[in-house]
Amino acid sequence: MLAQGLKETLRLSSDNGGEPTLYPGLPELIKHAHGRGLGVEVFSNMTRIRAELWDTFTEHGVKLATSYYSDNAEEHDSVTRLRGAHKKTRANVQKALSLGIPLRGGVVAVRDGQRVHQAAQDLTALGVGTVGGDRTRAFGRASQGAAPTIADLCGHCAHEKFAIGPTGEVWPCVLGRFLALGNVLERPISDIWGGAQMTDVAAEIAAVHGDGVQSCTPPQFLPMCGPCGPCVPSVGHCDPKEAGTAATIAAPV
Repeated sequence: MLAQGLKETLRLSSDNGGEPTLYPGLPELIKHAHGRGLGVEVFSNMTRIRAELWDTFTEHGVKLATSYYSDNAEEHDSVTRLRGAHKKTRANVQKALSLGIPLRGGVVAVRDGQRVHQAAQDLTALGVGTVGGDRTRAFGRASQGAAPTIADLCGHCAHEKFAIGPTGEVWPCVLGRFLALGNVLERPISDIWGGAQMTDVAAEIAAVHGDGVQSCTPPQFLPMCGPCGPCVPSVGHCDPKEAGTAATIAAPV
């Protein structure tokens, strides 16, 4: 049993430091999580999904999520630095939908003039029901050496979820690794969730982003819906404090 207030979903994401579908033990991990009553979502670039994984996804009710950068193959491949990525991702999106696997897509704006509107519309046309957007955030390679800050987070950290690293470290989200909450090898999740460290970190996040941040639709990383509709790349940001200016995805004028 997870701590009260947490949604019992295991999310396996490339944000944790690698493409999850390349991990040979992924089917067993999914089977184990499903057997413990957890929902499972795999966040993948969807370029390399072997037949065994499709069987595992359908058998254990796995949900999928992916990032999409453009409806134009050349532009998408330029962002991913992988030739043929657009073709493979798009084909696997179609296959997932044909198998009835729930799928959400996120369009990430990483450069000026990027075809983000067209990318979102392409996903919608394919039948993806949940399409969100976000901008590049200054973490990891995108930080260009700058120290991480709470201001660069979306503000939804530690809201109904947190992240657990490969050695047991607990963070408010996969991008908030500089905000330590504890370690599951040292303390149970029920103690960490709502504990003193988490309370302090949540207060720091609220001080930067405001107490009303949770009412705003988050970026692509969470399949949640708020009153202001999906944050979209067309506004050039996904800042909850500026949610009032966000509009739903539409063709550019």
